Amino acid sequence: MKEFILSETETEEAVLVAIITQKQDERTTNEYLDELAFLADTAGARVVKRYTQRMDRPHSVTYVGKGKLEEIRAYVAEHEIGMVIFDDELSAKQIRTLEEALKVKILDRTSLILDIFAMRAQTANAKTQVELAQYKYMLPRLTGLWTHLERQGGGGGSAKGGSVGLRGPGETQLEMDRRIILNRMSLLKSQLKDIAQQKATQRKNRGRLIRVALVGYTNVGKSTTMNLLAKSEVFAENKLFATLDTTVRKVIIENLPFLLSDTVGFIRKLPTDLIESFKSTLDEVNEADLLIHVVDISHPTFEEQIEVVNRTIAELGAADKPMLMLFNKIDAYEHVPKEEDDLTPKTKENITLEELKATWMAKMDKNCLFISAKERQNIEYLKEVIYNRVKELHVQRFPYNDFLFQTYEELEE
Repeated sequence: MKEFILSETETEEAVLVAIITQKQDERTTNEYLDELAFLADTAGARVVKRYTQRMDRPHSVTYVGKGKLEEIRAYVAEHEIGMVIFDDELSAKQIRTLEEALKVKILDRTSLILDIFAMRAQTANAKTQVELAQYKYMLPRLTGLWTHLERQGGGGGSAKGGSVGLRGPGETQLEMDRRIILNRMSLLKSQLKDIAQQKATQRKNRGRLIRVALVGYTNVGKSTTMNLLAKSEVFAENKLFATLDTTVRKVIIENLPFLLSDTVGFIRKLPTDLIESFKSTLDEVNEADLLIHVVDISHPTFEEQIEVVNRTIAELGAADKPMLMLFNKIDAYEHVPKEEDDLTPKTKENITLEELKATWMAKMDKNCLFISAKERQNIEYLKEVIYNRVKELHVQRFPYNDFLFQTYEELEE
């Protein structure tokens, strides 16, 4: 497949492109571009310019209008930019046209996310899932992206693709490549099925422990929260998708043990194929008895991020799970005080944290908590709430079990 991954020593300059529509206004588009810039930075690229255009919908061939495309082409050529990244998923036709017009590497949001996933994948499970997602992305784009698969091997870097026995009489290169991809995808799906069965067996062997899963948008502080609660060293970084593999740790609060898992972060416009490929990792969400939805309250669009996560959880079939809302990064929350004579309505940008807590969050009562994992603020209260919820769930499930009174040493045996 085409190489999207940037080497650690190479920093490419990139231009971002998005469109403003009736469904996606200018403010939302700029927020999406901010996120796209963060994605690019995570992948190792430096964003030097942004372009937006008002359109009813993306152009079916050039994404933007011809005039805007010429403007981008001139800037890219003058400043020797190596890559242009589009905020929406591009078709094979759009990619071919844009590559011919701009003479640079063309990426869309999906391929950039796949690039980051490929960089972050550490275990065989994650690498297999990423490779499958890459093939699903590339299959409908073969005519624009593929160059002799049998010479380059698998998309995730873990397997060599071969054409022996696949070449038929009169078969075109495109048809042969398609067959190679489909065969490889079939093998990867089989491998993921085996991995899923192994994980299901592992979950069964965990005994009668209540399971708690941290979920949330990417980069909201799930791994940092995990480290505090589990006293572990889960990798945490101020980058998107810092970890892909679900990490499970046994946590003991007072005399009560339970299992805590840290799942992959969600993001807007996350490709359905990617969610599908990572089902085995996200099974921890379905298996959980309690979800802790971690939210970055300092982010200007945290409410939209909440909607994205809730929608993804619903797609996974876990919308009915008990949930705690955990608002993190209260230390980073900022507001701009209004002038006394300012009659503009209050927004998230000009109200205090206490005023914000008194909004719809107040109705959630003890299901809504506020912490700073980084500064360790309100962590003891968080532990107290989790303890009470886990104890309640355990008593509901095992009413006659003396499990709660077993010692840590007995549980370890």
